[in-house]
Amino acid sequence: MVKTKNAIGIFDSGYGGLTVFRAIKDLLPQYDYLYLGDNARAPYGNRSFDVVYKYTLECVEWFFRQGCPLVILACNTASAKALRTIQQKDLVDRYPEKRVLGVIRPTAEIIGTFSQSGVIGILGTMGTISSHSYEIEIEHFAPEIKVVQHACPMWVPLIENGEYHGREMDAFIESDLKQLFRQDPGIDTILLACTHYPLIADKIERHLPAGVRLISQGAIVANSLKDYLNRHPEIESQLSANGETQFCTTDDAAFFMSRGREFFGEYIEAMKVHL
Repeated sequence: MVKTKNAIGIFDSGYGGLTVFRAIKDLLPQYDYLYLGDNARAPYGNRSFDVVYKYTLECVEWFFRQGCPLVILACNTASAKALRTIQQKDLVDRYPEKRVLGVIRPTAEIIGTFSQSGVIGILGTMGTISSHSYEIEIEHFAPEIKVVQHACPMWVPLIENGEYHGREMDAFIESDLKQLFRQDPGIDTILLACTHYPLIADKIERHLPAGVRLISQGAIVANSLKDYLNRHPEIESQLSANGETQFCTTDDAAFFMSRGREFFGEYIEAMKVHL
């Protein structure tokens, strides 16, 4: 039974959102949090817009039933394929008092400031890349920046299955980075536009040319959330602040606890829930 009420909901299709949640909890430890990984239906990356929207909305509505006034989609694919419709349709029509935020906009707002060459590389799932969400958002905030994208469809399955320590992962990283830089060798900043990718950041960095900066989203999203709550006291005042956290999954809880520890950085207890 979910016990946390008026918590901030943190959602991901699997484990990747735990990397963002870690940064949020470190920056804002006073709030209560409820994490949900839809592991039974993960990964979302290669699914259609309609399916990702359907799955994401089901999970968001689950959070609402648990009493969460605010939900963070700590998943780039869900943010790219479902967030806009949820914000503009579902919240307006049925949940006007609730808020759902994603990870793409806060990242796009500042990613341009990291680049000196004016060329940024984006690595993400097929779903995130095909949505062109980062190109659209970065164009809005930093029209002078050139965005070069590349989808890495094999990375998440290897990471989710714990098979990212060996040579196979290195081979995919090397191949995908070559394809990215083939589009524009002037890239000096690469955004990891998938919350799973920080687990292989050290491997990625070993294959990068000198001087290329690798950016993860955790700290960016955490700081953006802090700013959002400062600017929206009507939302912040609804949040419970007992420093409690509860982890849930739609799949096996024991397996989630075992694998989730790698992403979150500490032991976690989880329970299986039905949407």
